[in-house]
Amino acid sequence: MIKVENLSFSFPQKELYNNISFTLEEGQHCAFIGTSGSGKSTLIDILMDPERYLFDGKLEMDPQCTIGYVSQFPELDNTKETTVFEYIGEQFIKIQSEIQSICTEMETSSDIEPLLEKYQLALDAFDAIGGDDVESHIHKQLNLANLMKRRDHKVSDLSGGEFKLIQVMREMLNRPDLMIMDEPDVFLDFENLNALKKLINTHKGMLLVVTHNRYLLNHCFNKIIHLENTEIQEFDGRYMEYNFSLLQTKIELQEIAVAEHEEIERYDNIINNLRAIATYNSDASRGRALKARVRFQERLEARRIKAPFVDIKQPNIHFGMDHELEDTIVVNVNNYSVAFDELLLDNVNFEIKSTDKVAIIGPNGTGKTTLLRDIYKNNHGSIEINADVKVAYLSQLQGEVLKDSNTILEEFIDAGFKTYDEARLYLADYGFEGETVNQKIQSLSGGERNILQLAKVSASKANVLLLDEPTSHLDTYTQIALEKAIEEYQGAILMISHDFYSVVNGMDYVLIIEDKTIRKMAMRKFKQMIYASHFDKDYLETEQKKKSVEMKIELALKDTNFELAKGLVDELEELIKLL
Repeated sequence: MIKVENLSFSFPQKELYNNISFTLEEGQHCAFIGTSGSGKSTLIDILMDPERYLFDGKLEMDPQCTIGYVSQFPELDNTKETTVFEYIGEQFIKIQSEIQSICTEMETSSDIEPLLEKYQLALDAFDAIGGDDVESHIHKQLNLANLMKRRDHKVSDLSGGEFKLIQVMREMLNRPDLMIMDEPDVFLDFENLNALKKLINTHKGMLLVVTHNRYLLNHCFNKIIHLENTEIQEFDGRYMEYNFSLLQTKIELQEIAVAEHEEIERYDNIINNLRAIATYNSDASRGRALKARVRFQERLEARRIKAPFVDIKQPNIHFGMDHELEDTIVVNVNNYSVAFDELLLDNVNFEIKSTDKVAIIGPNGTGKTTLLRDIYKNNHGSIEINADVKVAYLSQLQGEVLKDSNTILEEFIDAGFKTYDEARLYLADYGFEGETVNQKIQSLSGGERNILQLAKVSASKANVLLLDEPTSHLDTYTQIALEKAIEEYQGAILMISHDFYSVVNGMDYVLIIEDKTIRKMAMRKFKQMIYASHFDKDYLETEQKKKSVEMKIELALKDTNFELAKGLVDELEELIKLL
């Protein structure tokens, strides 16, 4: 067990944790969630190397506890000519080689005692990682991830998504007491994401995973740790059940708030009447009554329930346009091809109309980003952009759009805001307030940088948006705010995304990459294809019913019809059990 008790920690410009406490226990698969910039990655750093940080409170962990770690941004040493099997099984191969070397030395040595001791230590290490079963275990994992065909390929030949998966396998093979993964899902296509789900669900050890991916959250974890506004909340159960619990609390708090508001208004009227009487009647008893009522009013105000985990402020994302277009073709791609070491896309043809919202779907490494970048640059012979089009671009390589050495404020002055006050007012809608606007871009989390990119796209007032993995690193609250902004936008969107929810909730249709070309697919068919491959038979229908009930609850709360909301909650609970 790992126990954190009353831990507090701050950076000079920001308080991160205030007396937070939580535990991690054997067998728990824990999702670590929270809004961008709340301090999740820093807390992981503290768990991994507490000596580096001056924090208040207690961190209890067995000194022998081993930790495996998968970084948010894994880096591959391209100078190593390592195969996939050698990379995953490096520790296993190293110990095996050491055992062989000791055996060879024992054949000729006259002093065998120290060698026997070394031999026993090596055998113990070999047994600790599974010994003779390691090779079959690696094969099992490769098969789970559909990567067995890559077993003897060079690691340097893998796509980014494939490399992320074998990094997970490598860490899991070493059987750490605690396995930590920081956003392992970022940029994974849906097939690789499903492979990651299988790896997580078959792992026997303790897991702590930072993720905002709703697919993983709904299908992989039995505990939630939620960090928000310097506080932590623990929940033993699935993410769906956690959200259901938050919804129940929200209804309860809103009902209390309405009742309190009515009570406060009633006492306001009494106080005003007493004050009016006191102006022409100086009776001391009436003055005491007035003071008593005012004190009671203050106590009512003071006991208003604050629930930082129930109503979390979403950024106010809004995509407007300077110039709307008639129903016309805005992007025309005709016989487009692209190749690097090999042909990626060939004979690609499609057109985007002025109000189309379209997702490009395909495996990692198939040329999607190159295509989107070529449309943005508009210097390719096979791509024609309407003369009245104004394009805005969000890149998955954040340094393409944001300058690391700039402060947040400088970045938006460079983006065309005339005054610092104008930029500050605009940035507040995206959660960057006060002194935070003076932070350097390079100091921000991946999620905060993507929110800044969205803010720049919005500020451009463009009528065509090119979005490359816009939900990557974004917390779930910002993902939902982005979906709403996309729904309300009147222009055209071409979006690369592996986030199933963002695609089905916001796009009109998909362009799917198959056999090095692109074909159009209706959203209904795309949904059916994904659900048939990765979900139980009735999952799609049940999830659609769940979404419908959630919308009815939202409307009931707007009308302060709490009895109706509570009745619908019972219906929602039954649907969640089916999921």
